[in-house]
Amino acid sequence: MYGRLLVPTDGSDGTDRVVRRALALATRFDAHVDALSVVDETFPAVAGYDLVVEAMEEEAEAALAAILDACEGAGVDAEPHLRRGRPHEEIVAAADAYGSDLVVMGTHGRGGLNRVRHLGSVTERVVRTSPVPVLTTPLAVDGTDEHGDGNRDGDDGGG
Repeated sequence: MYGRLLVPTDGSDGTDRVVRRALALATRFDAHVDALSVVDETFPAVAGYDLVVEAMEEEAEAALAAILDACEGAGVDAEPHLRRGRPHEEIVAAADAYGSDLVVMGTHGRGGLNRVRHLGSVTERVVRTSPVPVLTTPLAVDGTDEHGDGNRDGDDGGG
């Protein structure tokens, strides 16, 4: 059913929950994981622009390395991808370019609720424009999921 999963990340806290969901699917369907991080270079050039972009690239590489380590630990074939541009556009383009069957991503990233209310989220834009299904997963933060119920793995205890 799913042969290739795209897992975009910006390295937000709680991303491990998204990765666990992706790994569960990849293991079940013997799927390849394409780990993606997008460096958003679309902000206005300011003093120190190059340093900011360099720092974002380092964060992106660290986020990709974390996903690759998790995939290796689970015995899942994975490949890292670093792209530059508008995150939602690059995620959708990557899903098409890599032949993804499913995008697995968090419900919010570094922008948090304030960004969702005022600017719209990357996830929401990907859901609206993706050529393939998108599985969204709330990020786990401080030992709880974003709803604060402590249910980190999404298991409601039901059978």
